[in-house]
Amino acid sequence: MSRGSSVLRDVSVSAVVAGFLSALINFAGPFLIVLEATRAAGLNEAQTASWVWAVAIGNGVCSIALSLFTRIPVIVAWSTPGAALLIASLGGFSFTEAVGAFLVASVAAAVVGYTGWFGRLLARVPGPVLQALLAGILLPFVVTAAGAFTSAPLIAGSIVVAFFLGKRVFDRYAVLAGLVAGLAATGATGSFREVAPSLALGGPVFTMPAFTPAALVSIALPLFIVTMASQNAPGLALLHSQGYEPNDRLLVGAISTVSAILAPFGCHGINLGAITAAIALGPESHPDRAQRYIAGLSGGLTYLLVGSFGGVLVAGFRAIPSETVSVLAAVALLGSALTALKGAMGGDTRTGIAALTTLAVTMSGVVFFSVGAAFWGLVAGSAVYLLLAPRQPGTRTGKERKENAVMT
Repeated sequence: MSRGSSVLRDVSVSAVVAGFLSALINFAGPFLIVLEATRAAGLNEAQTASWVWAVAIGNGVCSIALSLFTRIPVIVAWSTPGAALLIASLGGFSFTEAVGAFLVASVAAAVVGYTGWFGRLLARVPGPVLQALLAGILLPFVVTAAGAFTSAPLIAGSIVVAFFLGKRVFDRYAVLAGLVAGLAATGATGSFREVAPSLALGGPVFTMPAFTPAALVSIALPLFIVTMASQNAPGLALLHSQGYEPNDRLLVGAISTVSAILAPFGCHGINLGAITAAIALGPESHPDRAQRYIAGLSGGLTYLLVGSFGGVLVAGFRAIPSETVSVLAAVALLGSALTALKGAMGGDTRTGIAALTTLAVTMSGVVFFSVGAAFWGLVAGSAVYLLLAPRQPGTRTGKERKENAVMT
């Protein structure tokens, strides 16, 4: 049987919906941060459209190609924390300098990925700590969605009831049931927002990169750190949590290479998805892990369509109210959050305390030096794990050595 016919055989409605939702939630939520970053850079309409084209096409090409090649659901997303960082840092630089910084950050990520340094570093982190990192990223989306019952009780209630009834009757299509019910309730209550297309439909616009020390230190270095620590690390951990064995060299290296190629067209950075990827990787996508890669193809195709048709589809995504998006994300992430919590609580007391520290810091949302809570949660949990390491036989603390000297 050919590879193409095998893909057709594996296609399922639940996986297609999961991939679509992963892209939908990106465009309906974090995408606004990217638009704000383009405004901070002072871009015109054509350059803004090019930025959107670059990140969407990059996401789509990488998701489809890597999902097909590896047969695991590879969901690629733009660097949301990177875009948030750019809002504050782009003001003092020209766009050509920013593009140069984008290029350097992506090349650095590709080098770290291809050499395997990043994978070896993550391999030294205990599994429960990585699972706690994922739980800390996902749980806030589940918890905060409860607020939608105050502002839009009919929409939120429709999604939740349809989802759990779906779990009871037809588990594989529970998320689809929630999506249909949510959109129907949104339309019935007249809650769709009026959003006019504001992006040009033209093609990519090339910008010659310029390299300055100030831009490399202020933009490239922090962008590289937040992309690797806050996006690629949780993305790889998520794949491991679902039983996959991702080739970190291939995934991080290839995605970062595409990011570097698209940098002159405005791509600030693409990477492995974490939050949105959890929707495609969880059991709601498909009960058989081997067939969930279809979600990667579906999500990639959605990105390609949005990148090709620009403002019209983006406006459609943005017309969906935040309550609908947040509750849909919450129910779609329940399975992955549960898996992460179970993994975080495994192991002995030492790993348990380290995992709990990671969970607490990650959920706190703390930001230091423009680097988000996911990175600091990983650092804090790893530090606690190392600190609580049992002493080697024959080693003594300073107090014990002092007491021994007094006795002798």
